[in-house]
Amino acid sequence: MKKDKRIFGKVIMTLALIFFYLPIVFMIIFSFNSSKSLTHFTGFSTMWYEKMFANRDMMESLYITIIVAVLATVISTIIGTISAIGLSKSKKIVKKIVLQLNDFPIMNPEIVTAIGLMLLFITLRVEKGFMTMLLAHIAFCTPYVILSVMPKIRALDPNLADAAMDLGATPWQALTKVIVPQIMPGIVSGALIAFTMSFDDFIISYFVTGGGVKNLSIMVYTMSKRVNPSINAISTLVVILITIVLIIINVVPMIRAKRPQKEVAYTKRKKHWIPITALVVVIAFIGFGLRNMKSGAKPYEGQTLHVYNWGEYTGENIISNFEEMTGAKVVMEIFDSNEQMYIKVANGESYDILVPSDYMIERLIQEDLLQKLDQSKLNCLDNLAEGVKGLPYDPNNEYSIPYFWGTVGIVYDKTKVSEEDLKNEGFNIFLDTKYKGDIYLYDSERDSFMMALKALGYSMNTKDEGELQDAYDWLVQCVETMEPEIVTDEIIDNMAQGRKALGLIYSGDATYVMSENENMGYYMPETGTNLWSDAMVIPKNAKNVDLAHEFINYIASYEGSMDNSSFVGYTSSNQAVMDDLSGPDGEFEGVNAYIPRTDNPNDEVFKFDDETRKIISELFSKVKVAASNA
Repeated sequence: MKKDKRIFGKVIMTLALIFFYLPIVFMIIFSFNSSKSLTHFTGFSTMWYEKMFANRDMMESLYITIIVAVLATVISTIIGTISAIGLSKSKKIVKKIVLQLNDFPIMNPEIVTAIGLMLLFITLRVEKGFMTMLLAHIAFCTPYVILSVMPKIRALDPNLADAAMDLGATPWQALTKVIVPQIMPGIVSGALIAFTMSFDDFIISYFVTGGGVKNLSIMVYTMSKRVNPSINAISTLVVILITIVLIIINVVPMIRAKRPQKEVAYTKRKKHWIPITALVVVIAFIGFGLRNMKSGAKPYEGQTLHVYNWGEYTGENIISNFEEMTGAKVVMEIFDSNEQMYIKVANGESYDILVPSDYMIERLIQEDLLQKLDQSKLNCLDNLAEGVKGLPYDPNNEYSIPYFWGTVGIVYDKTKVSEEDLKNEGFNIFLDTKYKGDIYLYDSERDSFMMALKALGYSMNTKDEGELQDAYDWLVQCVETMEPEIVTDEIIDNMAQGRKALGLIYSGDATYVMSENENMGYYMPETGTNLWSDAMVIPKNAKNVDLAHEFINYIASYEGSMDNSSFVGYTSSNQAVMDDLSGPDGEFEGVNAYIPRTDNPNDEVFKFDDETRKIISELFSKVKVAASNA
């Protein structure tokens, strides 16, 4: 019986180890993949490691992650240890109250803590960046240190310090020679937890940082739209570094225990060199990082360009090449939605370049938050494709220069979906019970209502409440009868792997899916769809207008546009780049999703109307409730 239990225990342990470590092994293997594919290993290559080390943003994020984690660990460990020792000498009621307050941030949801810290920094008018991130990490790490140290202090004989002082020790000697060594396991445990919490944090860091300062978690998040295999490379590097640290932590005590007593005594005499050496290493690391951030003498030497863009929306070499060309430093922050970007801009945060979508540009113009472009400083207008010039939100391109453009359509598995069904039904295919449980809906109120309105033969810019109600009923019918999975960017990799029959998708994402899986197709219903454009604009409060114009020119140039479009997969606004990438031997040859449709009178560009937006937002919330209850 006992033998059977032992076998069962070993099986469970083996399965647990496989569950925890197989994804890591998978990640390490695919970090050496010779292609972008995340599902098919096409051959061994170190190209993603080369790209990782060449990617300045990625290396800076790793550098900031390590520096913040080390500094936060050291400071929070010192503060937490001193606080715990102080609490042990406090009155019982004081100790109880403080410990309860200490537990609160541990139990509190991270998002609440993050918003609280963000509001605190805003109230105190502290500029968000490296220092705010560090202070935030110290704040949420310290309670864990106190929690780890307190049990060791409770187990400590309270008379030890008094006995040491009776024998002639000073209070400082009693603390450092008697108390600290006794509670050292708790201190080390607290420090390890603090380091892990800081190194791993995303939510709090995301809300308290600014000025382009981001740690590794934020960097990975910005690449979540379309996973860059370089993530596998940098994650593997982190795993290796952590493994080395763990080996050192576990092996060093074993080696120390086996050393002769005389050598141990010598080590103790030299212990004061350890923190000095550590400090020197940290300073050297910081100095090395700062040295690598310097640039040579260039036209815009010493200037900084602040860009606010979508995540994973920039070519591999765009930033580095522009910095090399101008001598300026580019600080790029990312947003998830036009609305998120709007909140920051409307509240006065300053950027030199924004990349909003069509309807949001119209809103920003209406609210006088943008400045007109200086046409004399632009040399890119002649490079633009005709289909992307003079769009309704900015008919004369006075405020904006297109960045990417495209359509919204249906991505489908050619082995599962009939093209005849697509032609006959258009967007109504999302009501065809033949595909029940095998579809993706996009978690976007604008795009979902666009699909429903176009399926019903209405304009996607309608203001008619009756037509909007009809679209709502269409969507409710869809979620209640078709059992769709409502997703956002997960659709990209999921459709590339053929997990569903069809889904609503942006053309640029469809381009990537089709390039990854030859069984995937892209269809735009004849009833019309959304013709969208994301464009570069300069806010009214921009601080470096001349450099902003230089950036616009570079992005719209052949070199910049080719880097952008070939890497991201969205359609370039540069006509020559679009022709080359979609033409013979081009990267997207034969991929119809790459070329936006411009000859269908039913295709529309979104217009901004705040009242309609509110109605759609309210109705879509009800749609999601219906989906959750279905």
